[in-house]
Amino acid sequence: MKAYIEERAIEVAQYIVEENATVRQTAKKFGVSKSTVHKDITERLIQINPSLAARARVVLDINKSERHIRGGLATKEKYLHQNN
Repeated sequence: MKAYIEERAIEVAQYIVEENATVRQTAKKFGVSKSTVHKDITERLIQINPSLAARARVVLDINKSERHIRGGLATKEKYLHQNN
C-alpha cells in the first residue's frame, strides 16, 4: 500500500474519532468520496492500526444507527420552511 494512502487512512480515522464525524462530513473535509472513506476505515486501517480502526468503527456504527433520526429532522425542517 502506498504511504500517502496509509497516512490518509490514519488522518481520516483520527478526524472521525475526534470530531464524531459522519462519513459524509469526513469525505467533504478530505476531498474524497464516501466510498474511499469507508474503505479506508473498514479495510485499509485494520491492517495499519487495528485499535484506531476499532474506535472509528464505533463512531461510524453510532452514526449509522442514528441516521434515520437526522434524516427525519432534516425533512421536518424542509417542510417547515416551505410552509412559511
